[in-house]
Amino acid sequence: MNKEELKKKLSPMEYEVTQNNRTEPPFQNKYWNESRDGIYVDVVSGKPLFSSLDKYDAGCGWPSFTKPIDSLEILEKVDYSHGMVRTEVRSSTADSHLGHVFDDGPGMEGLRYCINSAALRFVPKEKLEEEGFGAYLPMFDNLGKVKG
Repeated sequence: MNKEELKKKLSPMEYEVTQNNRTEPPFQNKYWNESRDGIYVDVVSGKPLFSSLDKYDAGCGWPSFTKPIDSLEILEKVDYSHGMVRTEVRSSTADSHLGHVFDDGPGMEGLRYCINSAALRFVPKEKLEEEGFGAYLPMFDNLGKVKG
């Protein structure tokens, strides 16, 4: 998809974030406090990127995840912008800027994928099948079930 087609498909914020490496405001974005079960897909390519099962409240004002659904859909690049050294996260299929990954997260790997909501589209669990993501339903099968 060329730049003109993307400008028509995406909102101005989605375009600026994914194509021009911008960052949306913290605590003023779509998914920073989203708590429903589902997956987050790349707003440009539609490829699955993150799951609500790996989402947590990092207190930073952006959606944060401990890991991607499929590490092959995530590219990491060194980012020297803004006078610091960080690791940028991009989608491998669409080369969309997603956010950054830091080593201050919980979980086994200790990672925090801090992602712009504008780079994502949330697909709730109840719509996964309808939207062609039925293969991801089994990951939610045991939620809310207490072992006895």
